[in-house]
Amino acid sequence: MEPKVIESDLIVYGATPAGIAAAVQAKRMGLTVVIAEFGKHVGGITASGLGASDIGAKEAIGGLSREFFKELGNYYNTEEQWTFEPKAAKYVFHKWLKNHDIEVLFNQHLTEVKTENLKIKEIIMEDGTAYKAKFFIDASYEGDLMAKAGVTYFTGRESNATYKEAYNGIQFGHPHHQFEKWVDPYVVEGDPSSGVLPGITETSLETLGFQGQGDHRIQAYNFRICLTKNPDNSVPFPKPPFYDPGRYTLLLRYIKAGVWDAMNLHTMLPNGKTDLNNYGGFSTDHIGMNYDWPEGDYETRERIFQDHFSYNLGLLYFLANDESVPRTIKEEVNQWGLACDEFEETGHWPHQLYIREARRMIADYVMTDHNCLGDKTVEDSIGLASYQMDSHHCRRVIIEGRVYNEGDVEIPISPYPISYRSIRPKAEECTNLLVPICLSSSHIAYGSIRMEPVFMILGQSAGAAAALAFQNKTAVQAVDYDQLKDVLLNCGQVLHWDDSIEDDPVLRMKSTFGKA
Repeated sequence: MEPKVIESDLIVYGATPAGIAAAVQAKRMGLTVVIAEFGKHVGGITASGLGASDIGAKEAIGGLSREFFKELGNYYNTEEQWTFEPKAAKYVFHKWLKNHDIEVLFNQHLTEVKTENLKIKEIIMEDGTAYKAKFFIDASYEGDLMAKAGVTYFTGRESNATYKEAYNGIQFGHPHHQFEKWVDPYVVEGDPSSGVLPGITETSLETLGFQGQGDHRIQAYNFRICLTKNPDNSVPFPKPPFYDPGRYTLLLRYIKAGVWDAMNLHTMLPNGKTDLNNYGGFSTDHIGMNYDWPEGDYETRERIFQDHFSYNLGLLYFLANDESVPRTIKEEVNQWGLACDEFEETGHWPHQLYIREARRMIADYVMTDHNCLGDKTVEDSIGLASYQMDSHHCRRVIIEGRVYNEGDVEIPISPYPISYRSIRPKAEECTNLLVPICLSSSHIAYGSIRMEPVFMILGQSAGAAAALAFQNKTAVQAVDYDQLKDVLLNCGQVLHWDDSIEDDPVLRMKSTFGKA
């Protein structure tokens, strides 16, 4: 009945690692800052199971992002810690927020953005809370603030022709995480008239498209699941709501064809825990079931979230309990359980869905695979990306009677700079907003940029730019890059890659089978 009005120099929407880094940097530069968070937790996917952080080249990580891993080192009594438990990441983020006296308001569901003269004046939540500030940072995974502010964006995969790229759009022929054996896709094997099994989204050769063709599809989401074999700290996989063993018939056929790899990608974390991620032809990625997320209303996203939850937990429950699963596999899966000391508020299940991509802004500079491959570079670097171009599959199709996954791309790269122009909108659209997560990038370049350490780097750089714009009373487009560069270098950001650095990520990544 009496909604709050909150005023601050800077409002950050999203308590993701990028949002927290932005807030900390702006606060260090003298601004008042408030974070409005959609959910009930801080730290995004970094504090929700992604403990095998996708670092690329360690030497490319600086500033607050590097401080994060040093703080984890303090937590584990070592110099730096690059793999970590979810609760350890949560501890560091809460410590930062407390030490910098940054207020976070939870359950803030954005509903309206009021603009005037190309500036955001006020953002309003569903509960009526209004936030007023000179500058705003959209640090959400979806780019909701950016979109409601009228900033131009894109969802899906551009065609290769859009930016003259090599690895964008529809991608056939990449061998990673593909079905290794022939698996029949039909309800009654060999009978197309019986219908197709769950999880297959394309059944016609006419709709397959061609290599490099653009479409609306995005790479698959999943949960990064924290498991343990420690019997004193584990909970057996519970049967999820709306459990349907039929969803895993395709997996069962794949197992009976002689391939068991759905749980191969366990990356060990401290204290006997793991970060379970997608691996192989059929695993935790819920391929093709997230297309409506980027533009979806909150009810639509909740439905998709619950569907992914039931699918991922159902997968583990199926493998551990279903009578049709071979005994040796059931015995192996039943050695694992959910970690009792993680996610205690949500039944030991991670609270954040892994939103690998959603909206992407279209700004004055669009990062493309030309940047990733080193064919183009920028002179206004605000940090480096160093992980391979990495898209998960976008759909599961039928080709000549067999199941085939489409969309996976894994191309090694060397570290490259990200342009300041890619995190700010065009001046004719909005002059007081920065976007460090849903930045201006093609689908395939985003596959490299989208790593959490990079988001922290970009978040800190966005916070610094917002502070400079505030101090100099300018638009974010008018921030003097040389001044921003000096601030970032003084903060320990790494802005350019030196070929003399011993770590060669291209050679290293070629021998790596992990997936982000």
